[in-house]
Amino acid sequence: MLANYARITRWSAVLTAVVAAVMVAVSAGIGGSHGLIGALLGVALVAIFFGIDIVAIGRAARTGPQAIMLAGIILYVFKIIVLAVAVKELQGTTFFNAKLFGFTAIVCILAWSASQVITSIRFKSLYVEPDGER
Repeated sequence: MLANYARITRWSAVLTAVVAAVMVAVSAGIGGSHGLIGALLGVALVAIFFGIDIVAIGRAARTGPQAIMLAGIILYVFKIIVLAVAVKELQGTTFFNAKLFGFTAIVCILAWSASQVITSIRFKSLYVEPDGER
């Protein structure tokens, strides 16, 4: 299970990095330096959030399947709270383009999620852990 998780994560990271590079270039072209900063912040947000997921879910997977679900739920709530606080604190700032920040983050999240789904479908993995006992 961990080997498939590592392969899926690797492919997702590569695809998301390519999409992020394109979004940074497009945002810089559209919004200038404010667009560039917004796009870089959007990419950083996605990278940090999914990086936290990779580490926490990877460690929880060593414990057991129930721990993965618990870790996922806790991480989801944590990230929603952090995102709400960040949006509240950054409200009204003018040093970056907020629309390009949000658009870049959404596109990167969709790229990550789509690559996770497509890669999971391509890799044939067992959904039941065989224990060897009959």
